[in-house]
Amino acid sequence: MMQHVNLQQPLSEEDIADFVNEALAHESIDRKRLLFIIPDSTRSMPMPAMFRALVAATERRAEAVDFLIALGTHPPMPEDAINRLIGVNQEERNTRYAAVNIFNHEWQNLDRLQHIGTIEADEIAELSNGLMRQKAAVLVNKRIFDYDRVILVGPVFPHEVVGFSGGNKYFFPGVAGAEILNLFHWLGALITNPVINGTKHTPVRAVIDKAASMIHLEKRCFCLNVSGSRTHGIFYGEPEEAWSVAADLSAQTHIVYKEKPYRSVLAMAPEMYDDIWVAGKCMYKLEPVVADGGELIIYAPHISEISYTHGKLIRRIGYHTRDYFLAQMDKFRDVPGGILAHSTHVRGIGTFENGVEKPRIQVTLATQIPRDVCESINLGYRDPSTINPEDWRDKEHEGMLLVEHAGEVLYRLKS
Repeated sequence: MMQHVNLQQPLSEEDIADFVNEALAHESIDRKRLLFIIPDSTRSMPMPAMFRALVAATERRAEAVDFLIALGTHPPMPEDAINRLIGVNQEERNTRYAAVNIFNHEWQNLDRLQHIGTIEADEIAELSNGLMRQKAAVLVNKRIFDYDRVILVGPVFPHEVVGFSGGNKYFFPGVAGAEILNLFHWLGALITNPVINGTKHTPVRAVIDKAASMIHLEKRCFCLNVSGSRTHGIFYGEPEEAWSVAADLSAQTHIVYKEKPYRSVLAMAPEMYDDIWVAGKCMYKLEPVVADGGELIIYAPHISEISYTHGKLIRRIGYHTRDYFLAQMDKFRDVPGGILAHSTHVRGIGTFENGVEKPRIQVTLATQIPRDVCESINLGYRDPSTINPEDWRDKEHEGMLLVEHAGEVLYRLKS
């Protein structure tokens, strides 16, 4: 396992290129077909630098050098968005990188998926510590089997479903079919975001690693430690090994501990979050530091959609606590676990007793989504034009917290 870490100053593009070149120099990739699985644009990541470095280090040796975007259930990226992701223009795609194919994952296209096994109900019960007992078919993008080696590439952050992102998560849900991802997303929701987020070893990670063990290919992984536009660490090795050390570093760099909770938190969603499906990360990372009865505002004037992929279902069920769904699962039996999980993660923890739901905190959207829609999905509404983020700045002593570029750094209470 190789690593390069510098917490004092960001790694330069040259540092990244040198590391990638050294990491791959001794790998047996000559005349091999290589597939790099990379994140989409919803993750902070020096993808242009990595793309150039990966191609430069392999194109003269490998028979093929291609990329697959780990969309999970996110919408497919159009060509212009892919170009921005990897930092090239269309002319460069057509000339300098003409031999490099870049594919979107197609999670709903069964013709593009391959069944590689089933995790039986008894094993799910064991891996989940008894929280679930149901089998799950494991399907993955069949394109990966056209290659001799698959290399995962992506950042590691605290994560609401699995504990820490990265590693084998780029297989599941990155390039997976729906059944396994719906299972482990609901498993994460049962454990709840405040418990699982920022925890290294979780039942969900165990399920993901089990599914990944069914992929019988040569696998490697680049894991990165990224803060906004700054990269402070890069790790390379077997997926589980590289992820493990990257998660340890992320626990140091991406978890902020606060002395006391706040009555009002303004979470400013970055532009890379284009709907609430991804901007919900602002809630996931800040829920632990909102006081009982307090309010978290997702401030995203650029967002106008709940979810480009799953909006119809979310509008139908709304946003509710885990206990709301557990008390009436028959009513929601036809709703995928991933949708239910997203709903509970955005709404946060709470109770449902005698038909009355009591969320612990208020969650409010300050977006282009109209008031009537917000209220219909059980969230609060604020007109973003009435909000001045400066009113929250430097007001922690008054119980107010401003978080810019929210969604990747986890906030916790010290106690």
